Amino acid sequence: MAWEIVVGVETHAQLRTRSKMFSGASTAFGAAPNTQACAVDIALPGVLPVVNSAAVAHALRFGLAVGAAINRRSVFARKNYFYPDLPKGYQISQYEIPIVAGGALKIVLPTGEKTVRLTRAHLEEDAGKSLHEDFQGMTGIDLNRAGTPLLEIVTEPDLRGAKEAVAYARTLHALLRWIGVCDGNMQEGSFRCDANVSVRKAGDDQLGTRCEIKNLNSFLFMEQAIEFEARRQIEVLEGGGRIAQETRLYDADRGETRSMRSKEDAHDYRYFPDPDLLPLVISDEMLAQARASLPELPEARRGKLVASYGLSPVQADLLTQSIETSSYAIAAFEGAPQARWPDMANWICGPLSAKLNESNLDIGASRVAAAELRRLAQKVEDGTLSGKMVKEVLDAVWAGEGGVDEVIGKRGLQQISDAGAIGEIVDEVLANNAKQVEDYRGGKDKAFNSLVGQVMKATQGRANPAQVNEILKAKLLR
Repeated sequence: MAWEIVVGVETHAQLRTRSKMFSGASTAFGAAPNTQACAVDIALPGVLPVVNSAAVAHALRFGLAVGAAINRRSVFARKNYFYPDLPKGYQISQYEIPIVAGGALKIVLPTGEKTVRLTRAHLEEDAGKSLHEDFQGMTGIDLNRAGTPLLEIVTEPDLRGAKEAVAYARTLHALLRWIGVCDGNMQEGSFRCDANVSVRKAGDDQLGTRCEIKNLNSFLFMEQAIEFEARRQIEVLEGGGRIAQETRLYDADRGETRSMRSKEDAHDYRYFPDPDLLPLVISDEMLAQARASLPELPEARRGKLVASYGLSPVQADLLTQSIETSSYAIAAFEGAPQARWPDMANWICGPLSAKLNESNLDIGASRVAAAELRRLAQKVEDGTLSGKMVKEVLDAVWAGEGGVDEVIGKRGLQQISDAGAIGEIVDEVLANNAKQVEDYRGGKDKAFNSLVGQVMKATQGRANPAQVNEILKAKLLR
């Protein structure tokens, strides 16, 4: 029986603010437990929350970036539940009227682009953290995270399977970092996803019963968890059982999801407007400032890279994974030979990206400046270097041996483009490989590639490949 996997994603993105959502306590990561939880965060009697204006500005930037409707008047509500790391006994969130409504995000799949509809994005505060591993037989509570500003972003059930869900999560992660509202650090909990997974028979319009997998903090775990959960649900249904709506956790060590608790509905949380907070009213000035602060968005930048720089859609997508990478690429392209722009994109996405990953560096800290990449392209264009020499030069510049010109000089990497010199080497190779010459003239085309290889070996890869091919063919036809 054919089944369709349906996924909706809820993402908690920690907003880049110095203080918390409703207090002045610090949001810095890594402090000793309970040293960054003030009277407001732990709900001491008589304290009052005050909305963080920077968090509101970040929410507006996101809403504009995804083409959403901005609710000019939104309401904060109390979401009531009891858990040890929730000191108030409720979480301040938004429910009926969120600050951001609707919107969409385009994702790039092997089959092409897909638009994922967003339901909403709302502001809320984070809870604290329960520490189970550090105390034998006990659980510790760290309230440093309590009150940290979050933007919860919810999709419609538009995603079909684990790979689409991961593509969406990656695209959202890149956008949040691009517009500067979230640092995206998944190890520190700045970007966490919950996946709502259900299955249905192919062609069925009715959604199946969903299970929510909580707190997926890596793209790999997200894919594995969704795939396992979908298989589990299919096995239950094919065995004649029914799916229970519940919240589940993913156990990465065992590669499986397991039940955490029955899934709550909205009425279980007894939402009501927070009496300590006035409605949040967005002025024309706030909206204008948010709009003016947005950089060129990834979709527009991708279009520019394809239309103005002649890159393929795949290259453009890779270069727009971060605003820093795309800015580096455009800086390198400016003044470089136009014919080399696609090659330069491959160098950035290939050997340079590998070096950055090895050193755990962002492209802003690259040891190969954009100007040096441009110089490298110029050297390939004027015939000084062959394409095969590029990686060697890049590696040497990265290692600190100097700029492109200095490395070429020190290592004697100038490409041999003198027709006379290449001709002499070709004559020597033909004389020493009579059997391959005979094979080629007898119709065995592979022999030609072998002869080219011999010439390149004799010149240590420095001969101009186009000239080698041309001269070799001419001499073989005599």
